Amino acid sequence: MFESREEVLQKVLGMPRPKCPHCGAEMSIWEEPPIRFGDGLGWGTPYLFVCFNDDCELFRSGWKHIEETYAHHASYRCMNYPGTDVFECVPVFSEMGMKGQIVDESVLARQEAEKEAIIRGFNLLAEYYNTKDGPGVLKLLLDPLEPVRVRLKAAEMIGDIGEVEAIEPLRSLHFPSEAIQKQVDAAVARIHERHFTRECPFCAEVIKRRAKICKHCGKDVTGA
Repeated sequence: MFESREEVLQKVLGMPRPKCPHCGAEMSIWEEPPIRFGDGLGWGTPYLFVCFNDDCELFRSGWKHIEETYAHHASYRCMNYPGTDVFECVPVFSEMGMKGQIVDESVLARQEAEKEAIIRGFNLLAEYYNTKDGPGVLKLLLDPLEPVRVRLKAAEMIGDIGEVEAIEPLRSLHFPSEAIQKQVDAAVARIHERHFTRECPFCAEVIKRRAKICKHCGKDVTGA
């Protein structure tokens, strides 16, 4: 079953931190960078455990080993795949290598804030759906500061409870998320289906599905 990055992180956060087999230090949670390496297949998981102890024997001796073996200035960090006993070495090219992706307290705080925002958004959507408050749902959908999951759910709901007046603001915006854009397009189609309407191909105004002449621009829309 597919898991989101958020779900994987929550699972990793609940795991006991493994100890580095080379120095015994507790390993840190590390998030894979947005740009993948090598063959582009990535690490196989968005989060790993990595030892960032600069006094680790693997890290300290790695500089000399790589210099003598490969003539490069680099060393190794020990990494572990969460939930397994698999420990591997990953090359780093400076003491700061990989440290930019350590999941620290600020990252966890952002994750927690997003989680709370999602819960708040879904609670509002449930309230709006029960009261058939289409404008409230539309407001959440159009707010770029809302989490993607909330906006996706709002796009789905607006198709079920939105009125014809919601079509124009939905058509007027381009959503940066492809998933949200697809859901919005489906919602517009659903609104038309529920109200037996369509859009004039000439002036884009909403007209009755069975109309032959557009009441707004006067163009013949038979068969259009």
